[in-house]
Amino acid sequence: MKILLIASLGILSLLQTSSSFAENINGKNLYVQRCAMCHGVDIKGTGPLANKSNPPTPDLTTSAFKKRLRDYPGVIVSSVILRPNGDLIPKTLKENGVKVAPYAWRVKDFRDLNEYMSDVIAKNR
Repeated sequence: MKILLIASLGILSLLQTSSSFAENINGKNLYVQRCAMCHGVDIKGTGPLANKSNPPTPDLTTSAFKKRLRDYPGVIVSSVILRPNGDLIPKTLKENGVKVAPYAWRVKDFRDLNEYMSDVIAKNR
């Protein structure tokens, strides 16, 4: 009986890890496809279009941004849709001949993207 309980707990932990991993993969895929061209794979503003926008793409691993992401996680990620910089993102993409397909964002996508970015930023400490 004890062995069965231990085996069951092990399987449950694998299932929870798989679910979390799958969500992080979604966040990573969204980031790579939609953000890395400006922010870079390292989130430091090193993407190929980083210096082609005005203002240039910021380094998101700074202590100030880490604090903003921690204090206001939904605000940062939702800026993908709200575009507080007006037309900066679409204008930069258009001026550089980059086409990004429209995407129907879900709440889960924002959460996954926030989790992925937070993980990458935490590793850059």
